[in-house]
Amino acid sequence: MNRKPDWLKRKISLNSLNINQVRNLIYSSHLNTVCQSAKCPNIFECFGKKTATFMLMGNICTRNCGFCGIKSGKPEILDEDEPSRVANAVKEMGLKYVVITSVTRDDLPDGGVSHFAKTVSEINRLNLELRIECLIPDFKGNVNNLEILLAEDLNVLNHNMETVKKNFSKVRKYADYETSLNILKSAKSLKPDIYTKSGFMLGLGENREEIVELLSDLKEADCDIVTIGQYLRPSGLNIQVKKYYRPEEFESIKELAENFNFKAVISGIFVRSSYGAGIILDGILNKNKTKN
Repeated sequence: MNRKPDWLKRKISLNSLNINQVRNLIYSSHLNTVCQSAKCPNIFECFGKKTATFMLMGNICTRNCGFCGIKSGKPEILDEDEPSRVANAVKEMGLKYVVITSVTRDDLPDGGVSHFAKTVSEINRLNLELRIECLIPDFKGNVNNLEILLAEDLNVLNHNMETVKKNFSKVRKYADYETSLNILKSAKSLKPDIYTKSGFMLGLGENREEIVELLSDLKEADCDIVTIGQYLRPSGLNIQVKKYYRPEEFESIKELAENFNFKAVISGIFVRSSYGAGIILDGILNKNKTKN
């Protein structure tokens, strides 16, 4: 399936000045973003709004997931100054909500969690009055590693399931379905007041029953926020798209997910886990204020 349907085309207004400013800041600060490395379709829109998702610990991953556009291979040496540079970039961009993610670093004893924690600490040290979301790898399923990060002051813990259980062996062949669910469940157990979040893609060969199973498992794991988007093949080396879902199908699946009473469900073709993340949390917080 190589031909993309018409509904994948969209027009957005771009602020080229902001885009260039964000690009230049990232380049001069020697930082990586998942926006660039993973070839995100929303990159120009997000850069135009002066937002970005910072990607820690280099841009080479120790895993080689079938859906992902990030390079796989021997990772870079850990840059101990990176956390402070990220914090300074967050300050310069004037962010009120920041998403931090990373490549998977199976070569590091703690999976890189200490680096995550240091970055959160450096941002908080600047007293910027913002909210922080960490989009994490599975840290090899080590709950002790997760505890190190949750000791820091962050608002949202995000770990993506990416796909239904049946697809894990080909889409996330070095990951484990139950391990990923346990990351979310353990986060709530360790820090009950944190918001947990997970995302998955459609178009990888799943059926409705398998989507329901995943949603049920996420609810069982006490996940608060679910994001659902269309898988778009980053390159010819990645898994082929099995189906392009129509906009009305995304709406139908959103309605299906809302039956599980998550705090928020975001579903759409170009939805990505960190896309509009601050708006999603603001919506939840505003709902809570209205109830009170």
